[in-house]
Amino acid sequence: MLSIDNELFEAVGAMAAAAPPTPPAVGDWKTRRANIDALYGGLAAAAAHDDRAEVVDFTVPSSDGHTLPLRLYKPSNVPNALVVHVHGGGLIAGSVEGYDHVCRRYVSQAGVAMIAVDYRLAPEAPFPAAVEDCVAAVEWAIQHAAERVPGARVALMGDSAGGGLAAATALVCRDRGIGPVAAQILVYPMLDDRTALADPAVEPFLTWSVADNATGWQAYLGDTYGADNVPPSASVARADSLHDLPTAYLEVGQLDLFCAETVAYAKRLIDYSVAVHLSVRPGAFHGFDQFAPDSRVARSAFADRVDFLRNL
Repeated sequence: MLSIDNELFEAVGAMAAAAPPTPPAVGDWKTRRANIDALYGGLAAAAAHDDRAEVVDFTVPSSDGHTLPLRLYKPSNVPNALVVHVHGGGLIAGSVEGYDHVCRRYVSQAGVAMIAVDYRLAPEAPFPAAVEDCVAAVEWAIQHAAERVPGARVALMGDSAGGGLAAATALVCRDRGIGPVAAQILVYPMLDDRTALADPAVEPFLTWSVADNATGWQAYLGDTYGADNVPPSASVARADSLHDLPTAYLEVGQLDLFCAETVAYAKRLIDYSVAVHLSVRPGAFHGFDQFAPDSRVARSAFADRVDFLRNL
């Protein structure tokens, strides 16, 4: 029988108490964006601030001429990797600012350099804007790694919607011959636009619901949402072939709407001889590490990610 981790139970209670009595309707991305950004702002304010990284903000052009803001974090050591980091937010919310403390922590603890991508959000900028922005960031990283972080390997990382975008970016980079990309670190990733049902045993614990998921994908895909012709560069679970993709680290909580699609993607990667590290965290819900960073399961998850990054 599924049950929530004891240390995470208190965090769920606090979240439930702060949630509005009536969830926003499917399609109400404005309310969800406001709620998500307020949540990220609160998490950032509560997090310990690490000033040890050197931080530089700059812009690069995306494929359609959009001016894309990037933020480079450099550790005090000589990094082994330059990680392109893609923030979460259901494709409709989130920002580099909201994840600043997250990137600083990875840079500080893993000793990697990191580029945070302030990609365009849906529905104002639907597919393919976000993934094209991420591809532009990877191209810049590969072209300039030698001058900014000599010897560093380039990798992709993201959580939730950012994990899905990181996976899609790896696919696009493969198809366009952009590389090499050393690895893709996908933390509870949003991979499949067709996920429209939740396991009844898991549903009470969902912090990202079926309605939330439908809203995010609808905003991103527009008129193609629900159709059979959604391209894999939008929803990687639809890819016909996963050959020649970078080594993958995938992690998800067992009480997460994305658990089944993450495990299914990991299995498909294995079938295509991609090296895979898969962690399914019992008793953990979506975003557990952000909501309860001091819990044992969150500390263990963070340690595993750091270990993987250190060994790129």
